[in-house]
Amino acid sequence: MLSDRLSEALDLVEVRGVLTGGIAARGGWRLRAPLSDPVKFFALVSGRARLATDGIDEPVDLVAGDVAILTGRSWATFEAGPEPRQEVEPESDFSTDRFASADRDADDIVIGGSVGLNAAGSTLLLESLPPLAHIKSAGDDDRLLAALLRLFDEATAQRPGSAFAVRQYGQLLLLEVLRSYAGQTALPSGWLRLLVDERLRPALALLHGRPGRPWGLEELARAAAMSRTTFADRFREAAGVPPLTYLGRWRMLLAQRALRDGDTRVAALAEELGYGSESAFSTAFKRVVGESPLRYRARVRQDGTERVRTETP
Repeated sequence: MLSDRLSEALDLVEVRGVLTGGIAARGGWRLRAPLSDPVKFFALVSGRARLATDGIDEPVDLVAGDVAILTGRSWATFEAGPEPRQEVEPESDFSTDRFASADRDADDIVIGGSVGLNAAGSTLLLESLPPLAHIKSAGDDDRLLAALLRLFDEATAQRPGSAFAVRQYGQLLLLEVLRSYAGQTALPSGWLRLLVDERLRPALALLHGRPGRPWGLEELARAAAMSRTTFADRFREAAGVPPLTYLGRWRMLLAQRALRDGDTRVAALAEELGYGSESAFSTAFKRVVGESPLRYRARVRQDGTERVRTETP
């Protein structure tokens, strides 16, 4: 099982699923669409379809309840049914008659969306996913399928509060996708694989629980009941980076959240996260994030203000 470290990590990187559109088609059909978002997801609500994308040798066959996550791809095609196939276009408005009258017993229904992340989270998620991750449905009792159907129902029903519900169900769908993916496949090195490694969990709990402490390999290895060499090798294999490099990354995620959401002084934050001076912290922050802590705080708050202004009716 995934520990609740996953919730903690998802909060820090501000992962969010945003529903962007879909298609409902019957018979033979084909869709080709350019992709611009770094991370996209497509889910099959009903029917079946074949998905292809750049950089992938063989297309993937999707059935109802399956989800595909595409990272760093520039286009995707879907095909279903017999030849000749008609070209279809995705729709962003789920209130149209086409979706409202869709028959899940007869139509192929695909919904798509983007996976939003803050800048700090992009690397963490992208390094944990292949170019195309195929998450398979477990059938009628599958939690992933249930989350997908709830999302589609809210998107098409247009009930009061549906926009809010779609955002929440989009988050739940993405969580179920990551849970299912972690349980179905051998994960590549990255934070998701690290989070599900039971033997490393005691050491990870120390790093996450007390990030400001100057941890050494000996202490962390002892917590995981391993030799120092075995621990270092296993951690690097799981996370993709050595333990202390991971700790530095984790500190930067915590720092970005503190700067984004609070008014903590930079000097106090540096001390809390285990840096010897404000200067040392600022140097490390700029190396990882690309700008100073104060500039980062000003920018993200300005961006948040602009987003609120844009989204407010």
